[in-house]
Amino acid sequence: MKAGPIYQLKIQLADIAPPIWRRVLVSGDIHLGNLHEVIQATMGWTNTHLHDFVIDGETYSDPEAEIDDSRNELEYRLSQVAKAASKKFDYLYDPGDGWEHKIVVEKIVATDKRYAGHPVCIAGARACPPEDCGGPGGYEEFLAAISNPKHKRHKEMREWIGGDFDAAHFDLYEVNEVLKYSWSE
Repeated sequence: MKAGPIYQLKIQLADIAPPIWRRVLVSGDIHLGNLHEVIQATMGWTNTHLHDFVIDGETYSDPEAEIDDSRNELEYRLSQVAKAASKKFDYLYDPGDGWEHKIVVEKIVATDKRYAGHPVCIAGARACPPEDCGGPGGYEEFLAAISNPKHKRHKEMREWIGGDFDAAHFDLYEVNEVLKYSWSE
């Protein structure tokens, strides 16, 4: 993949407090299908649900998903749909749970020494919610249940998640290892 321009994106889950977010560097030449993969890897999702991008009122998605009136995400590059810094758009993951991600192009530069020819996460906060927990509302209920041993669903939620869950956990090195080994052009 070409080296530039380099886009610095901030990706943040909507309707979650405290915020769950990631800051990434990607090539402007990345197509939206690969940007989807970057978002999955950096946020910590498992890529087991449908997704789409909504940019300027247009929807872009995987052509195999056959989403009505959607453009093929493999035919559009980030630099084509987000031509300037401050551009904002949405990435929706798992329509059943409704995980909406707000994406902002923070800056576009010719080079960045942190970018080594593949996407890299440079900052972030908090753990990704568990898949299939019910969206922002379900996640809030999940956190309430696992943090309170007296909650009526405490035991059920701890068993479902497999023990402990640290909502504050974010490991930049771990995220970049996942990106490094999962990245494909």
